[in-house]
Amino acid sequence: MSLAFDRSAQTGPEVVCLPMFGMTRAATAAAFGPALAGTDLRETYLDLPGHGDSPGTDPATSQAVLESVCGWLDKHAQAPVLLAGASYGAYLAAGIARQRPELVRGLLLVCPGITIARDSRELPDAPQPDAPTGWLDAAPEALRAHLDAAVGHRTPGVVATVLAALDSGGPGDATFQEELQTGPGYALPDENVDVVFDGPVSVITGRQDGIIGYADQFRAMRRYPRGTYSVLDGAGHYLPFEQPALLRALTQDWLLRARVAEIR
Repeated sequence: MSLAFDRSAQTGPEVVCLPMFGMTRAATAAAFGPALAGTDLRETYLDLPGHGDSPGTDPATSQAVLESVCGWLDKHAQAPVLLAGASYGAYLAAGIARQRPELVRGLLLVCPGITIARDSRELPDAPQPDAPTGWLDAAPEALRAHLDAAVGHRTPGVVATVLAALDSGGPGDATFQEELQTGPGYALPDENVDVVFDGPVSVITGRQDGIIGYADQFRAMRRYPRGTYSVLDGAGHYLPFEQPALLRALTQDWLLRARVAEIR
């Protein structure tokens, strides 16, 4: 499997960043790049199979996607690497740490999926915060319900940033993504297995994340004896675009615990 990627010129330890479902390596760079700026880390951003400029896998399953990423790491990276991911990318990163721990030095999991089935997730029951009138006016009608549930920092500026990220990068394979998301293999076969990963971990969630919530992530911390858990008020599922300064501060803590770099 050939995955499209961008890699920075730095020569320090490598951090490989995996995107949200449907997003591209360009969007992932916009999400994580500001949090990693000022380090000597070698930043690598991947397009998952069927996303951006990467072809889809056969079969269209999360396990096949995970194995494609592991194959890329085996071929192109000097393991172990730091793995960072958001949402589905974080779900895959945690899966790689369970299945191929020798590849992973540490995990930065932002709004990570814990279980794939939507009806299995514990979501916040508090109402969303107030928002300025017209804060969603720039969003396409088809995305407004999603953004209303997903965004905690509810401003027109955040919406514009999220829309720009959604529109960036290569075209992806919509048919593959639909088959993956609706097929029986969307869940990793070991998603409920409590395998302990003893490297440095930071799990960062949004208090107003109406897509994957924050409670399941706390319960999963038993898997990470060196893990830090954070839930941010005024943040939802697009946390890197909603609270970039807090993400940067928490990323700095993670890197210090990983003893690989310090953000200047």
